[in-house]
Amino acid sequence: MRFASQGTVRIVVGCGLLVMLVSHVSWADGPYVADSQMHGLRISQASGETSEAVTEDKVDDLWTRKRLTGDWGGARTSLEDAGITLKLYSQTQYMVNMHGGLETKNGNDFGSSYDLTLLFDLEKMKLIPGGTLFFRIKGTSGGEVSDFDREKIGGLFKTNTDGSTEEPIYVDKWWWQQRLFEDRVDLRLGRLCAVKDLIDRNMVAGDEDSQFMNASLVYNPTIPHKTGMGVFVHVKFTDWIGFRTLVVDPESVARRVGLDTAFHGSDRARAFAELDLTPKFDSANGKLPGNYRVGTWYQPHPKAVYRNTLGGLLAPRSRSGDMGFYIGIDQMIWKETDDEGDKQGVSVFARYGYAHGDVNRFDHFWSFGGQYTGLIPGRDKDTLGLGFAQGIMSGQYHDEIDDGADRETVYELYYAYQVTPWCVITPDLQFVTNPGGDNDGRDAFVGGLRLRVSF
Repeated sequence: MRFASQGTVRIVVGCGLLVMLVSHVSWADGPYVADSQMHGLRISQASGETSEAVTEDKVDDLWTRKRLTGDWGGARTSLEDAGITLKLYSQTQYMVNMHGGLETKNGNDFGSSYDLTLLFDLEKMKLIPGGTLFFRIKGTSGGEVSDFDREKIGGLFKTNTDGSTEEPIYVDKWWWQQRLFEDRVDLRLGRLCAVKDLIDRNMVAGDEDSQFMNASLVYNPTIPHKTGMGVFVHVKFTDWIGFRTLVVDPESVARRVGLDTAFHGSDRARAFAELDLTPKFDSANGKLPGNYRVGTWYQPHPKAVYRNTLGGLLAPRSRSGDMGFYIGIDQMIWKETDDEGDKQGVSVFARYGYAHGDVNRFDHFWSFGGQYTGLIPGRDKDTLGLGFAQGIMSGQYHDEIDDGADRETVYELYYAYQVTPWCVITPDLQFVTNPGGDNDGRDAFVGGLRLRVSF
């Protein structure tokens, strides 16, 4: 195996020494919970942190507090009690192409991002019962990470989904949420992220900041995903049967609020519909939660049809009215203890998607994998994840555009090591076969290291 440079070796060895060092230090276990707003959960589920924060800041221990900056002398808890919740996260990733792909020379790059979320609970503020305002301000650096995938790997799936642009600050998402009929109806209006937050959510493979890094294990690439102005409705018919529908503007620009494209120009809104089942199965150690999804999507705007124009002799074609469907599951299959709040155990996931091959490069996609939280005794908050994904190139793309097009496959293994409740280091390994979906492509072995800090 050949590394990109001697500097890479030093970094990898240094990270290994760091992990071995902190593994011999006995930190008190603290809660590590991914921001549920990133996953599109109901906001009422994400706001129950006040009592925990009070307990944590009575001690005010740097190593056991939930966030690096603590409770700000009680100000953070007071704000949350008043209905204002502020969260700040930073993510830094280092990626290196260790073998294969297009090129290993200087095949390493950094990327980073930060997320600042503001949540205003209008019910706590005694303004609107069941109402909430949410904003996420984001910034990224290290746009060279996109160059890394394009120039060093040559794959169709980004090996690092986060921090792949160069935007210092912008409002990524914002919405007004209204919960009605005892939380049976969830209505949202604003700049919404369709996939991952609201549609095809996945609690095992759905957050690039704390779980898998490769895009194929965060999204289903057969589903068109875009953040833009839209309206979302989720209706819970029973405690475990629900229906989701979403209409969103796909022409929205990241640096703009979204009103300019949502209400101007041609009508090209994307529509999604999803039936979601959320059963909880009995086990010897309590309930095992699961999520099962079946959905479809439609986009009216014209897309180019894959066609060999014989060097321009034949006219290109396009068609409108593209649609597809998908299936997704995530299920906890084993729980270590009967403590309801203990998340230790094994969870699995699987996805499948279909799209028409005449206008979509992938007409079939599938992925599966799982995670084990608390695998190592005494490391109850650490998570080991293993995933597999494969995108199958469309037959028409193969016949008309590239007769070498076949499929791209990704294997990913990560271990999220909680140094403190506010700091998580994640070594990551990826093996990409047929990068670019090309039979002649060199398989790539990619290493990554992610640092996530909650302030």
